[in-house]
Amino acid sequence: MRIISFLFLVLLFNSCKQSQKKNSTAEENTVEIETKTDSLIYPEEKHFKSLQQITFGGDNAEAYWSFDDKNIVFQSNNTNWGVECDQMFLMEVGETFEDNIPPMISTGMGRTTCSYFLPDNKHIIYASTHLVDKACPEVPLRKNGKYVWPVYDSFDIFVADLEGNIVNQLTNEVGYDAEPTVSPKGDKIVFTSMRSGDLELYTMNLDGSEVVQITDELGYDGGAFFSPDGTKIIFRASRPKTDEEISEYKELLSQGLVQPTEMELFICDADGSNLKQLTFLGNANWSPFFHPSGDKILFSSNYESERGFPFNLYLIDVDGKNLERVTHGETFDAFPVFSNDGEKLIFSSNRNNGGTRDTNLFIAEWKD
Repeated sequence: MRIISFLFLVLLFNSCKQSQKKNSTAEENTVEIETKTDSLIYPEEKHFKSLQQITFGGDNAEAYWSFDDKNIVFQSNNTNWGVECDQMFLMEVGETFEDNIPPMISTGMGRTTCSYFLPDNKHIIYASTHLVDKACPEVPLRKNGKYVWPVYDSFDIFVADLEGNIVNQLTNEVGYDAEPTVSPKGDKIVFTSMRSGDLELYTMNLDGSEVVQITDELGYDGGAFFSPDGTKIIFRASRPKTDEEISEYKELLSQGLVQPTEMELFICDADGSNLKQLTFLGNANWSPFFHPSGDKILFSSNYESERGFPFNLYLIDVDGKNLERVTHGETFDAFPVFSNDGEKLIFSSNRNNGGTRDTNLFIAEWKD
């Protein structure tokens, strides 16, 4: 997906939500792979040839490859790096950060989220609240006893170079503008905005021109990504249906909040046409990303959980068939993103965190 705060970790450890146990339709993989006794790969994780941890502390997520796969931009709130809330950091592929600090390429002011490389590999886009307040905004965790995410109306989308200099502001509307990603074709940005009064998806050119609304149904539409050929978009959405659900959604939204505990995946053409619901699993299904083939979606879900966790990664065909569980952790795996050459996968995980709540980045060599 794509919310900067790792509030899902609060859900993982503190959720009191009780839901009826769902019958699992995911394939339980029992293929043994050769691993060292201290391997980061669990025996059932047959899609990982190798796995490397690249951050070691704090909450690190939303990591995205440059178009040439040489660099990665990601967000972190690691206090040892001198930040109080999520900021953007840059690394070269192959680097790890256990004792050293990567360069920060956001302003260090406000809260930032959802960075993504532009096709020239020399600039990134990201959302930030710094124009309204240089301080980190408060992060509400619960409202009326329920888990919530903030959608700050101070977020706007900016372009910055790799030295951290902002060179352009792409949005200037009242309300939330965030969660931008770039088409692999290098021509369009998809993002989430409140400018219509609801959280809908929009596309725009790389310079911010030709803004087009592509979804228009009540609920939170976000975390959108283009397919490898740029013709389709996958995203997560909430869809309140009953009068009570609709009333609750609108009331929370009026306070700049959403409740992300019930979300499904939707897929459409890049212009918003041919919209279809892809998953019908229940609980939270989110952070989807296209498999390099374009025929499958990799996403995070807790649909098999009763109390909010664990979150694991799953594969599903673009027609909603052949659901397969990919990771087999006991806490949190999310934010999966394939490299442009399709050979590697970066994702966030609670594995190997020494029993803390740290969420770190891992890179896997992917095999089908």
